Amino acid sequence: MAQTTDIGTLDRDAAEKAFPAQPPYSPYAGRNFPTRPYFGDTHLHTSYSMDAGAFGDRLGPRDAYRFAKGEEVTASSGQRAKLSRPLDFLVVTDHSDGMGFFPQLMSGDPALLATPQGRKWYDQINSGQGAQAAIDIITSFGRNQMPKGFPTPGTSGYRSAWREIIKAADEANEPGRFTAFIGYEWTSNEGGNNLHRNVIWRDSGDKASLIEPFTTLPPLGSPNPRDLWKWMAMCEEKTGAEILALAHNGNLSNGRMFPIVESFTGKRVDREYAENRMRWEPLYEATQIKGDGETHPFLSPNDEFANFERWDKGNLDLTALKKPEMLEFEYTRSALRNGLKMEAELGVNPYKFGLVGSTDAHTSLAAVEEDNFFGKTSSSEPSPERATHPFVKTDKAVIMGWEQTASGYAAVWATENTREAIFDAMKRRETYATTGPRMVVRFFAGWDFEPADANNRMPARVGYTKGVPMGSDLNSAAQGKSPTFLIAALKDPIGANLDRIQVIKGWLGKDGQTQERIYDVAVSGGRKIDPDGRARTPVGNTVDIANATWTNTIGAGEMITVWKDPDFDPTLRAFYYVRVIEIPTPRWTAYDAKHFGVKIPPEVPMTTTERAYTSPIWYTP
Repeated sequence: MAQTTDIGTLDRDAAEKAFPAQPPYSPYAGRNFPTRPYFGDTHLHTSYSMDAGAFGDRLGPRDAYRFAKGEEVTASSGQRAKLSRPLDFLVVTDHSDGMGFFPQLMSGDPALLATPQGRKWYDQINSGQGAQAAIDIITSFGRNQMPKGFPTPGTSGYRSAWREIIKAADEANEPGRFTAFIGYEWTSNEGGNNLHRNVIWRDSGDKASLIEPFTTLPPLGSPNPRDLWKWMAMCEEKTGAEILALAHNGNLSNGRMFPIVESFTGKRVDREYAENRMRWEPLYEATQIKGDGETHPFLSPNDEFANFERWDKGNLDLTALKKPEMLEFEYTRSALRNGLKMEAELGVNPYKFGLVGSTDAHTSLAAVEEDNFFGKTSSSEPSPERATHPFVKTDKAVIMGWEQTASGYAAVWATENTREAIFDAMKRRETYATTGPRMVVRFFAGWDFEPADANNRMPARVGYTKGVPMGSDLNSAAQGKSPTFLIAALKDPIGANLDRIQVIKGWLGKDGQTQERIYDVAVSGGRKIDPDGRARTPVGNTVDIANATWTNTIGAGEMITVWKDPDFDPTLRAFYYVRVIEIPTPRWTAYDAKHFGVKIPPEVPMTTTERAYTSPIWYTP
């Protein structure tokens, strides 16, 4: 579709050169702008991660890149696996703490086996109790109770594992065809509360190999994000590299991911924290296998799409139950709202982040399409029992296998498929999250968009000329004008039709309190949008659960519109982002039931409404 795949430019000088008053006959001559979104995964674990290995993953980084490129591989469970289409990029993010621990343990390392924990885990894994060993490893790590011989930076085993990860990425990287980023996961998990970040290099192994990853366990590491940001500054200064971090899984942090009061100090977030978080963390992982993190019904009671793939029972290892007052500091939308309030107080918005989705799979397989879902861990790869067996179980709560979410992917609008171009697009936040489908979404804001712009053959050219794209700032309100938005969405070519496009608005009121509102700006099937901006009529449902099929006889293949904010106040800080909803389709549990011929309990959802979330656009008075 020309409307959504033709892309303009962020650079106004470049725009004037590319689109002069009298352009060349060819509308594409001289164009060097992004022409498509690139889809990938910024969060994947291999057997080099201690928990992935304990859960049964036997595939290494090279296997992960082969699979992402579209090759068929044999999963750790012995099953053949292949993506429907290759990904465009991948970041293998094995845990920095204990990097290479599992290969070291399973090789029978004498130092590890001489400890009671090491011997216990070794015996459990070899007797088929890898899942129990993995949970014990995670819990022990969260309590800083790892055994002697545990690999740490500076040891030969640790150094060797990091070099192998770097080598695998450099070998897999094919500029213009496939991008393999060097990265790792900094796994802050103090008390079982998830504050994880993925660190990504723009550069090759020449620079990444000059330094070893930052860990969380003292004395060499720290679980405090402030110390990670200090390490990142040191890394760039020492190596000349460029790196970024992105946080994820706030829904398992028990109120710590987006603080107003820091859990490490008990003090209110200050300007230094805000500046460093905004500097080093331009993106947030809004959806993944361990649940969706856009919003929660408790936080957004007027949002009928908020009750989606929730993991809200406790922290990462279920050692502490969730309390309602924690939710505000765990979810994307409430963080964006609080960011407006903090910017008014501090002069800096710590939560000015763009959005991506990724998998967090611990299988080496970035496979999260509903009909091709290989689970969180190798122990939850496709089987007749995986939906009905507990995935995590403690004396406080249980997360069942069916609660795993088949999600998600990161979409990045970049000029080309290279490390440099994709990284730069991430830094400027021109990204969006999907729960798996590869739908194409464009989002521009300006002051002068007109309805006719939605009919333009090249709306992105209009978008960049008149406004700014997702991830940007909208400033200088024109006298008497309200912001206008050019929004387009195109279905996944092999996926489901679209139900609707929504704009989610948040703002800081004159009373100092934040608010939110949802507007349906484009709907399929000729349905009516009421004067309050909502379409009350559902799109319908064509899912045949028993056969795990659906038809695209409802919904729309593409939608494009220009929308003006009817409630704009130029004196108030605000953000806007787009949510695109698909028509209902079979959930992975329905595919499992059909494939294995098993009966799924009635409480298990069998349909889903896949979606995409764009990075916000912020308005500042």
